This record gives sequence, C-alpha cells and structure tokens, in this order.
Amino acid sequence: MFRRWLDRYNRFMYGRYGADPLFYTMLVAAFVLNVFNRLFFRSIFVLAAADVIFILALLRYFSKNIYRRREENRKFCAAFAAIKREWQLFRDRIRDRKVCRYRKCKYCRAILRLPTDKGKHSVNCPACHKRFDVHIRF
Repeated sequence: MFRRWLDRYNRFMYGRYGADPLFYTMLVAAFVLNVFNRLFFRSIFVLAAADVIFILALLRYFSKNIYRRREENRKFCAAFAAIKREWQLFRDRIRDRKVCRYRKCKYCRAILRLPTDKGKHSVNCPACHKRFDVHIRF
C-alpha cells in the first residue's frame, strides 16, 4: 500500500520543482515566526506573515516553472554564501586577534592575513601579485 502511495506522489511531482535550500529556509522562517508569535507577540500580523511565507514555500515546491525557481534559488544561495563568508571572516578575526591582523589589498580588495609584527611591512598580495606597504600599529 505504501508503494502505491509513493508511486502516486512521484507521478504527481513529475515536472514540478520540489525542495531546495530556499524552500527549507522559508519553512524554518515560517515555523520560527509561528513559535515566536505564540510565545511573545500574539499578533495577527506576525501570524499572517508566517502563513504567507509558508504558502509561498508550498507554491515554490509545487511549481512547474523550474527555470524561474532555479534562478531564485541560485540568487538566494549566492546571497547566503556572501553572508556566510562575512560571518566566517568575522569569526576568524575574533579567533585570531592575538596572532594575526587582517588587511585588504589596495588593488584587488582581497583580504590578507598578516602576522602581528608591529611596524611598516611590504606585502605581496597572493591574488593580484602586487606589492604594497602595510602599517600594523597594534
């Protein structure tokens, strides 16, 4: 019996987009809004926002416009990767605050990890291979 239900589901989902990271993020956001609304806010507007996010997630899941959903997910993943990269850099700066300093290359804006030796140093950027001076004060 379970196999029959699974076959029906697979036939129904054929040609539909399905789940992706944006779908899961929208589900988590709707769930978190619902929980916070029940615990703290008790607002009809927060509940409506959570319901709208949940319905949009379901519409994405069952959509047949695969190209558009794929583009939305690509943009979301790119934005999420940028946020994740910034957060990891922030975490690394705090973790390494006693042993190194982070500076940007003047030419290509790449982030360089330098030792904490005080004074003026000549640095060769590994990304653009240009040499420039960096002053480390503390």
